[in-house]
Amino acid sequence: MSTSTHLEALTHWVATIANGLASSGVHDVVVCPGSRSTPLALAVARHPQLRVWMHLDERSAGFFALGMARARGVPVAVLCTSGTAVANLLPAVVEANLARVPLLLLTADRPPELRDNGAPQTIDQIGIFGRNARWFVDLPAPHLPLIPFLRATLGRAIGVARSAPAGPVHLNLPFREPLVPDRALLASLLAEPASPVQVTPARRMIGGAELAMLATQLVECRRGLIIAGPDCPPDLGPLLVTLARRLRFPILADPLSGARYGRHVDDLVLGAYDAFLRDERFVATYAPEVVLRFGAMPTSKPVLLYLQRHPHARQIVIDGGAGWREPTSLAGEHLPVDEHWFCIALADALASSQREGPTLWLRAWLAAEQAARETIREHLLSQPAISEPGLFARLGEWLPAGATLFVGNSMPVRDCDTFLGPRATPLTVLGNRGANGIDGLVSTALGLAAGGATPLVMALGDLSLLHDANGLLAARLHRLHATILLINNDGGGIFSFLPQASETDQFELLFGTPHGIDFAPLAALHGARYTLAADWSTAQAALQASFAGGLHLIEIRTRRDQNVIDHRAIWPLIGAALERAGLVERRLQ
Repeated sequence: MSTSTHLEALTHWVATIANGLASSGVHDVVVCPGSRSTPLALAVARHPQLRVWMHLDERSAGFFALGMARARGVPVAVLCTSGTAVANLLPAVVEANLARVPLLLLTADRPPELRDNGAPQTIDQIGIFGRNARWFVDLPAPHLPLIPFLRATLGRAIGVARSAPAGPVHLNLPFREPLVPDRALLASLLAEPASPVQVTPARRMIGGAELAMLATQLVECRRGLIIAGPDCPPDLGPLLVTLARRLRFPILADPLSGARYGRHVDDLVLGAYDAFLRDERFVATYAPEVVLRFGAMPTSKPVLLYLQRHPHARQIVIDGGAGWREPTSLAGEHLPVDEHWFCIALADALASSQREGPTLWLRAWLAAEQAARETIREHLLSQPAISEPGLFARLGEWLPAGATLFVGNSMPVRDCDTFLGPRATPLTVLGNRGANGIDGLVSTALGLAAGGATPLVMALGDLSLLHDANGLLAARLHRLHATILLINNDGGGIFSFLPQASETDQFELLFGTPHGIDFAPLAALHGARYTLAADWSTAQAALQASFAGGLHLIEIRTRRDQNVIDHRAIWPLIGAALERAGLVERRLQ
């Protein structure tokens, strides 16, 4: 093939991809530098409807794209060069797969004749993400007669990424040299209107007879629960509340479900269950007949133990993604239906049989919620010393309407679950609970900020920040506004709550992992305003000031040993409150 013929095919090829992205609603492309990806990088950078977000680190780039896709609700593309650059995308691909976030991975590669024979910067990229990708295609090298195939493949890829369950799709793109497309031809092709192949996601439903039978059965149940776990579909909260009112069931709303915060919140939305389900007397007394579950498995371990304590309860998992998010193996029924449709249709079917007033079951759960919530507030808000539970007990009042709180894994998300109670003021709480890792958290949060989440506050542990410190480069490069609430207990705080803590001779080396890092220079390196908050008033003032814009790092130092004491001091107080409310029998002294 002559050079001119090659460049013509190459230019048409990358122009087709760029036009297909834009016309299918994929307007953001996260690009990492590299040589083999040159032709497509130039095409997307010169397309008037595409925005390029440059990143130096592919691992951070993948998580940044993931955060942006979550904020926008549409696929975001990631483009990188060949070799280990591709391998560095794997952690983000894993999270996107498990959290059902649509990503389009565009990885440049050597052509077939340069693979598996020692060519530099060449690894085996065929199916490199394994089952973590919804779909994979190793495309041919650019060839003019295959343009229709390329257009159809791109349309299918975007459709698969968007369709339930949403997730990452991988297109591997081999390019031969020379790699620089014809500039004039590229400009003319990018100016032409595109004719994309569109794939419209379908809504899954069940028949009217099956729904009517379910409604009839649920009406007969007096002891029921609705559990809203992480990663419920957007805007499901109001529909869950309507359904809960018809059934007279309480909602155990995980903070990452989207149901715990917002104008729809009323007394049926519970947030203190992680605290009062630690009381075995309450767990033993209040056995459910039926449980309706939405979203992924809740963060709270006491909820899991509660379900395992009552294995004979009828559990129904409603999952429009038609996936399998049921680690307890206790659910006997799985409904792969659209969650919005299900809530609306079932609530309508229950309208004629709506109960009057709360049941004794519902009164007990509401009383337990009130007792636990008041105890937590009275105990934590009266404590002048900085503590990790105390921070989350205050964030509900400190964060303004419409804010987005991104919580890190390990202790922050658990403290958020237990101590950041429901509120009717709009608040979006997100986290990476697909794989539950600490990698890429900074980048995911900054991707949310780039996607329009503002004000954006991330509450992270010290190890999580260190693990993705490279992600802070995006804040300066793209002038993003974000606040980092750094909970620094000098190591892995969660391990102090686990059985490993008994191995005192090796605990600090293997699990505590103290590092002694001073975070002020890290903030200065990235142009962030740094505050060391030694008391609550300083922390609150710094947080409020951060909403004016820019990058802020507010450090809150705690001690891991004291953190265990702070948590364990609360649970007996909850038990005593349940006793006073008449919900459980008094403990024998």
